[in-house]
Amino acid sequence: MAISLSVVLLLAIILVVLIRGGSLKGGPAIVAVLFGFFLASTGMAPSINRFLNQLAETINSISF
Repeated sequence: MAISLSVVLLLAIILVVLIRGGSLKGGPAIVAVLFGFFLASTGMAPSINRFLNQLAETINSISF
């Protein structure tokens, strides 16, 4: 739960920065948000979630 909330917050901040910076207009931003929302309700959502969790664990296990 904490990882998904952190990812959502990070992506929201990136989205706001892109919109305010002019790199992304409002229309395409809405389409991107809706795409993510509807993608989350498909059968692919568990696979994407597992992939992102595995990626987060891999990044966390890297020692610098």
